Amino acid sequence: MPSKKMKNFFNVYHHGFIRAAVCVPDVKVADPVFNTKKTIELARKAAKQNALLAIFPEMGLSAYSNEDLFHQDALLKGVREAVAALKKASATINTIIVAGAPLQVDCRLFNCAIVFYRGKIMGVAVKSYLPNYREFYEGRQFTPASAAFSSTIELAGQKDIPFGADIIFDVANIKNFRFFLEICEDLWVPIPPSSFAAMAGATVIGNLSASNITIGKSEYRQQLAANQSARCVSAYLYAAAGAGESTTDLAWDGHAMIYENGNLLAESPRFSQQAQIIYSDIDLDRLAQDRMRLTSFSKNAAAHKDHILSFRKVEFDVDIPEGVILLARDYPRFPYIPADASKRDQRCYEAYNIQVQGLAKRLKSSGIPNITIGVSGGLDSTHALIVAAKTMDLLGFPRANVKAYTMPGFATSKKTYNNALNLMKALGVEVNEIDIKPACLQMLKDIKHPYARGKKQFDITFENVQAGQRSSHLFRLANMRNALVVGTGDLSELALGWSTYGIGDHMSHYNVNASVPKTLIQHLIRWVADTGQFSQRVSGILIDVLETEISPELIPGKNQSKNPVKKKDDVVQKTEATIGPYELQDFNNFYITRFGYLPTKVAFLSYHAWKDRHKGSWPDIPEGKRNAYSLKEIKKWLYVYLYRFFKTSQYKRSCVPNGPKVGSGGSLSPRGDYRAPSDSEADIWLQNWETIPEKEGTK
Repeated sequence: MPSKKMKNFFNVYHHGFIRAAVCVPDVKVADPVFNTKKTIELARKAAKQNALLAIFPEMGLSAYSNEDLFHQDALLKGVREAVAALKKASATINTIIVAGAPLQVDCRLFNCAIVFYRGKIMGVAVKSYLPNYREFYEGRQFTPASAAFSSTIELAGQKDIPFGADIIFDVANIKNFRFFLEICEDLWVPIPPSSFAAMAGATVIGNLSASNITIGKSEYRQQLAANQSARCVSAYLYAAAGAGESTTDLAWDGHAMIYENGNLLAESPRFSQQAQIIYSDIDLDRLAQDRMRLTSFSKNAAAHKDHILSFRKVEFDVDIPEGVILLARDYPRFPYIPADASKRDQRCYEAYNIQVQGLAKRLKSSGIPNITIGVSGGLDSTHALIVAAKTMDLLGFPRANVKAYTMPGFATSKKTYNNALNLMKALGVEVNEIDIKPACLQMLKDIKHPYARGKKQFDITFENVQAGQRSSHLFRLANMRNALVVGTGDLSELALGWSTYGIGDHMSHYNVNASVPKTLIQHLIRWVADTGQFSQRVSGILIDVLETEISPELIPGKNQSKNPVKKKDDVVQKTEATIGPYELQDFNNFYITRFGYLPTKVAFLSYHAWKDRHKGSWPDIPEGKRNAYSLKEIKKWLYVYLYRFFKTSQYKRSCVPNGPKVGSGGSLSPRGDYRAPSDSEADIWLQNWETIPEKEGTK
């Protein structure tokens, strides 16, 4: 049966996200009425932006810097009245509000985080670790959670409210949305309470903090929040007190942050005199996927089973916002390539040297000093060649140990032919040329192919005879010259099955490009050129290679049939016209293989990344050449990816040559990251794909 279109495709909540807000309101010290009013104002703003969770700073209903005023009945009474007012107001606000307040329970005073939703108090989290050093004196006024007698309390006319530091709030009707709250200093101890809560299932951690500011402290906060979110494989929402707190001896910067698994999603300007809200969409699917894959995460949880089982869970449903709600966070078009220039440079440096180190080790361990490599003048062989040349430099071998061969066939263009020869000469490797047409013609005659009888039948046999001859020559040359064959095929081609199986470009003795996607290869070549890894002449050739149409050059054009390398280029094969734009397919491959997302979610992310011609473009692509894709195009090429990846090409990946893993999202080796049967079906992915709409901006 045909699948129905996905309900509300253009709504983040239908793709495993929740929108969260971190709010820093203006406050007045010891003025709960004013503070509650400002809290409600920001909560309403968060709800209008469809945020389902809003975190506020530590003791925001009273202000944090009250010191011994916390022992005044007038202030504590005012706070309880403020809690009742906020509870009432929350009935008309579709946001889970988490506000900080001092609460007197069993004749003790506790530093609390109160969770409100739709006119109810869902629970009260209590601070575990009270700082009592340097400028902090909380131990004078407050009691830690461990000293509490009661596990439930009555508050604002509501009885049996869960109370303590052991509560996980489970939003039952949103998959994987479970949150835990800790307060300020709880994060600063060697084992924060959120570590155990995460192992108990919490995917979102909220930290209600006051945290005065001193020089350098903001960087330390960032490190703590980033590392805790990464170690817990969680989102981490941090809200620090801002304008309005007492500056008798301290100052406050209103630092708000949202992290997801170590990645900063949103951060507020600091030292603002205005109230602030930051938003981001938290990818719960990603967190759940990573926890499922990281078996050490569950093993660590098993080691603390007794503690983890002691957590209480408060379950409740929420009203999920409907309608068109697009993402409030950026997804880069090129997930394998950092947008930040300094990080990009570091990524390229590491990727390039991983490839060099991998090949160097293989040469040393085998005792074979030479390399044979086929050089076409295209992207992949160009990059493999510069890796090979740098490997010889590292080992102290002459570059002439690289036995490079260009092997023109029936469709070799003048441009790629010249670039291949010029690059080999400029690098100082051994330059060789073998015309494979006679050998190909002989095989075509032997198998009685129509082309051998003068018919222009350019079928897959015609193409693969050429690919096979090139590889066959390289392997026999390797035997003859005491060399290893270095493969050139990349991760993108491996994902799409775009290679000639066996004795073709699928096979080699060692493949340096095996886990490098096409988009990263393009950038690595540009990085090698821009950073002067070789001579200026080499850099110029590399730039020209980057400007060459991607083509297998196996089917000749009108001007290529007889003497391709001397005629005007007439390239008829354009790879991306068959298998789709590599920039889109690399995007698809990253989110399908790295996170296991549904095709609908991948399309949703791709739509946000690619719908705008200028948004999020790779900086090194000239503005006039930047691409944009409609949802219809995104859907079309996603089908090609899904069918080829899951249905037709795993058998090629099941027996790939050795090659170094380069990135965390970049290996399809059965000995490394990816193990799959060679004869699976693609139906369940394609059925989900069918629900993707083609018309933009609709349900």
